[in-house]
Amino acid sequence: MIIHKFESQQALNEVGAGMITALAQMNPHAIIGLATGGTPVGIYEEIVKSYQKGRVSFRNVTTFNLDEYVGLPEDHPESYHSYMRHHLFDHIDIQLNNTNIPNGNASDPSVECGQYDALMEKMGQVDLQILGIGHNGHIGFNEPASELRSGTHLVELKQETREANARFFDSIDQVPTHALTMGVGSILKAKSIMLVVRGADKAKIVKQALTGPITTDCPASLLQTHPHLIVLLDNEAGSEL
Repeated sequence: MIIHKFESQQALNEVGAGMITALAQMNPHAIIGLATGGTPVGIYEEIVKSYQKGRVSFRNVTTFNLDEYVGLPEDHPESYHSYMRHHLFDHIDIQLNNTNIPNGNASDPSVECGQYDALMEKMGQVDLQILGIGHNGHIGFNEPASELRSGTHLVELKQETREANARFFDSIDQVPTHALTMGVGSILKAKSIMLVVRGADKAKIVKQALTGPITTDCPASLLQTHPHLIVLLDNEAGSEL
């Protein structure tokens, strides 16, 4: 585990983006696991800047997103399909048929999840997986539980997770109750994982995840078992380490 703490958000964004662009430069056919939410927005902005300056191409890169809400149309402004196009895909040269996001409107979620896992297996090992962390220690939408699923699956979102995401909607009543998420086993198969965390409100869970016992009550704690985990924290998020 390598932990970096940053004085400024800009420095964090530049280092995170630099890791991703360097991977694409060294391996034009890289497979990258992507995350959504507020945490990676600044990193995606820096990636777009690098692309616009002609420093990197994503034309042959393949991406797999961690998760998607169930029941939101793909063109809904808060769907993760919309998020990825708005923050990244529409601004770089990636081919959309090389981007993969779970279909939250699939008629049979279990079939969709199986097909998503099969495609990941076919494409090969993810080179770099980007992650954030929830206040309760969830990664992707893998919520604390007595047991965690390995592969992509349907999950009911905890109330605290819906409350945390309500800021993106007009009210909590509009926040979906379920999502499809890549499983912890799938996440841990990546060659490298980049965990990005910001804010004092995450300091406690960061300490628990990175230094506490490995337990399914804090899914992020399983990241301690990964051989190549890189953690990018602002000073506030890393204040208890």
